[in-house]
Amino acid sequence: MKTLPNDIILRPRFQIELNESSDKILDKFEKINSNSIICKRLDEHIFLKINIKDRHFWSPQLHLEVNDISNASCKIYGVFGPNPSLWTFFMFIHFGIGIIFLIFTVWGYSNWSLGKPYYLQMFIILLMTFIWGALYVFGRIGKQKGKPQMNELYTFMKQTLN
Repeated sequence: MKTLPNDIILRPRFQIELNESSDKILDKFEKINSNSIICKRLDEHIFLKINIKDRHFWSPQLHLEVNDISNASCKIYGVFGPNPSLWTFFMFIHFGIGIIFLIFTVWGYSNWSLGKPYYLQMFIILLMTFIWGALYVFGRIGKQKGKPQMNELYTFMKQTLN
């Protein structure tokens, strides 16, 4: 089995090849009864989440996809990620900042080329850049806060597979 790299990137991924059928692997996860990890299965997909009482804003989840290679072996594809609603919220905010940035950039360029004042547009452009930078820093801090739970999910998965 591959180990989780120490360098945590955006939505870290891994692959594991096992000498067991996918049905056996999926059954192992279905039979789990844990107080700290919630395990949900949907066809060949397994979702591991931190229990609600231990979950915080930055808690990650682990999505596993189990694919057959042959009757006696399978491959697991794993992806760590934030709560889907948090991910959607962050993408919405980034998209909104990008649109505002582009609108004020075009408006500011138009005013500049016409010889009109463009101080408001420059202020908004700089403000959007600052907000984007703050969101980036906020996200990095949150990722570090979720790292112990990410390692907990990975360890739980490895223990279940063994």
